[in-house]
Amino acid sequence: MSATEYEYQGPKRGADRAVLLAHGAGADMHAATLTSVADALAAARIPSLRFNFPYRTAGRRGPDRPPVLEAAAHAAREELATRAKLPRSRLVLGGRSMGGRICSMIAATDGALGLVLLGYPLHPPGKPEQRRVEHFPKLTMPILFASGTRDAFGSPDELKAEAKRVKGRVQFHWVESGDHGFKPLKSSGLSVLEALDDVAAAVVDFVQRLPAPE
Repeated sequence: MSATEYEYQGPKRGADRAVLLAHGAGADMHAATLTSVADALAAARIPSLRFNFPYRTAGRRGPDRPPVLEAAAHAAREELATRAKLPRSRLVLGGRSMGGRICSMIAATDGALGLVLLGYPLHPPGKPEQRRVEHFPKLTMPILFASGTRDAFGSPDELKAEAKRVKGRVQFHWVESGDHGFKPLKSSGLSVLEALDDVAAAVVDFVQRLPAPE
């Protein structure tokens, strides 16, 4: 991957943690949720790195196979460590939907300071029996799950039940009436922008509270 496929925000030095943000299957690194979170982190002087998976760089719609996605996330993590001048142990991994899932799979093997899972795709819509949780027991770090309460990829009850498999501390943040992309119902009185700002604030608070390794 070339440097043009990365978007780094935040201070160039002095931070004791940084966040990797991977995009969802149908978006890219400029997706509204990721840019909102990255902007909020930058305002809090926490570095972040967004990146495009290879299929997006190539202009394709269909995601790459999992090994290719994982390799891209591994490379992006190394890029973030280099730019933020931090060891891997001080990096928080995560992202939107598929991107968050890929990062959680990496964390299950390599570890991370924490995980930020924005709209975790627990199962395909309408197929609750196809749970994507095989690696959950290997997750020992603190995790933030931020999801809409009417997410077709996993209801609050489903997500809370499966999160019990996780060994690390689990925190939930719910967007009331939000769908998989955090879009709330008009009746909620909450705009999409307000919902995204709310999620971004929750991410910043979570990341700031993570205990830095010695």
